[in-house]
Amino acid sequence: MATNENLPPNVIKQLAKELKNLDETPPEGIKVGVNDDNFSVIYADIEGPAGTPYENGVFRMKLILSHDFPQSPPKGYFLTKIFHPNIATNGEICVNALKRDWNPSLGLRHVLIVIRCLLIEPFPESALNEQAGKMLLENYDEYARHARLYTGIHALKPKPKLKTGAIPEPTTAINMDQTNTSAKCVDQKSNAVSGAAAPAQLPSPLAPKPENGQDHPTTMLSSAETGVSGSKAAPATLKKEAGLAKVPADKKKIDARKKSLKRL
Repeated sequence: MATNENLPPNVIKQLAKELKNLDETPPEGIKVGVNDDNFSVIYADIEGPAGTPYENGVFRMKLILSHDFPQSPPKGYFLTKIFHPNIATNGEICVNALKRDWNPSLGLRHVLIVIRCLLIEPFPESALNEQAGKMLLENYDEYARHARLYTGIHALKPKPKLKTGAIPEPTTAINMDQTNTSAKCVDQKSNAVSGAAAPAQLPSPLAPKPENGQDHPTTMLSSAETGVSGSKAAPATLKKEAGLAKVPADKKKIDARKKSLKRL
């Protein structure tokens, strides 16, 4: 196994550049991880392609670089258990790109993409897992059932992805309900404010009294007006009473004068 110390400087430089590129623009369904102190082991998480028995699963694998890389191909292993004709029970990967079709000019990106393509189109003719290869050739439905079972038990679960600016439907529905509720609350508040801002107007004192006699504010106002009118009429009443008291006194004087005249 190679390390940063025994890999040629030009190889380390090329690996660093390629790994940075893989990190910034990863291939579809592939995420690469690496130990900066040891470029000889490259880890990757591969998402099961849609429409395959490996869908909804994430499979971890590693590439091990030999001491004479890139003259000799890396070796690939699946760390996650998987039921696949071209992947042995120990995780070893059998693919031509890592064997007879290897070329020093091929990069890690190409290797990883080819490995993911194996999950889409297996090659049972060169199977490392003979049971999976035979089952794939004879009964695809049974093979797919086994592969899905392994995926459900051993594979990692993919993280949910949300499109930029997208809102999940339940959240949208909740927000719409909250908006409607807020609108209702605003309407109710407006009605309440309108009712508070427009207090019941007291009938005019000149307004005719309702026939049913149930207009209490008018009755109260009339009573108040009666009290005020009564207080204004009090002095006039006193003057009238004083005038009435004055009339008998004048009459007595006249009568006394008449008696005096008779005596004369």
